[in-house]
Amino acid sequence: MPLSSPDLPRTTLGVLFIALLIVGSLWILQPFIGPGIWAAMLVVSTWPLLLRLQRRLWGRRWLAVTVMTLLLVLLLVLPLTLAVGALVAHIDQIGEALRALTAWRPPPTPPAWLAGLPFVGPHLVRAWEQALSLGAGGLLAMLTPYAGNVTRWLLLEVGSVGRLLLQFLVTTVLAAVMYATGERWAAALRRFARRLGGAQGESVVDLAGQAIRGVALGVGLTALLQALFAGIGLGLAGVPLAGLLTLLMFMLCIAQLGALPVLLPATVWVFWNGATGWGVFLLVWSLVATTMDNVVRPVLIRMGADLPLLLIFTGVVGGLLAFGLVGIFIGPVVLAVAYTLLDAWARQAPDAAAPPPPAA
Repeated sequence: MPLSSPDLPRTTLGVLFIALLIVGSLWILQPFIGPGIWAAMLVVSTWPLLLRLQRRLWGRRWLAVTVMTLLLVLLLVLPLTLAVGALVAHIDQIGEALRALTAWRPPPTPPAWLAGLPFVGPHLVRAWEQALSLGAGGLLAMLTPYAGNVTRWLLLEVGSVGRLLLQFLVTTVLAAVMYATGERWAAALRRFARRLGGAQGESVVDLAGQAIRGVALGVGLTALLQALFAGIGLGLAGVPLAGLLTLLMFMLCIAQLGALPVLLPATVWVFWNGATGWGVFLLVWSLVATTMDNVVRPVLIRMGADLPLLLIFTGVVGGLLAFGLVGIFIGPVVLAVAYTLLDAWARQAPDAAAPPPPAA
């Protein structure tokens, strides 16, 4: 009896229907993909803390979920609200500082300590002389295009504050749902991974969770400690708007730029106002703050995931450049999964030096 030929149109239409269904689902879920990824990363990173809270709160999951949701609100929504409030509260001071900056004129001779700086002293003196030769009009004409670009960028960022706040609220709600039903989400993900790759696929899910926790500890907690330490130094040295600058340093540390872009101008400002003692103090404090991540980050990453430090660092920087802020978590997870799969595949290779099995 001849075999029946496959129904090619039926198979093609079935594959096309499934593809359209997947594309339509992703199109509908597009506004929630970013907040969903953030919520999943936060839940995976803080899941051990949720279980610890549940044990302390008489085994009540809803109490632990409530506490964790409030902590996420404090972590996500409160800093943004405080930053906007600080900008609004100090808008007069910022305007006066801008007006004073436009009216400021450099003295005819540069200070002696500027020429004595190693390596950059002569270049700064030449820049000072060029600024004097251009005059105020020339400097304003040179800086006007950049000022316009900065103004447009600030307007765009202020306009996106509401959208960012809405995304934070959606992330918090999704994280609360994941906290409440985390075991079911994990079981479904394990079933899907087992269906794709068997036992090795299930181990990849575990590795992804470890990588997320390692990055959250090594990047997020390190950035928080570094920004808080640097902010305490700014407050002790009397730098204005220390709270707002601390929030800015936290964002720079998350982006792997460090706190130096804020600490260096602040130190120069303290020296410029004649507080030499506090300037030296802030300089030493800044050196400690900018180098502490080299010690703290490897220790925290090793606590979360036993992966090569270079792999984690490359994933953080590459993911940030490729996917934005959420790439800080996506990059290391992708590299960790790829590294583990390649390592498992290499270990399962047959040994060429082993003797062949005996013939049957």
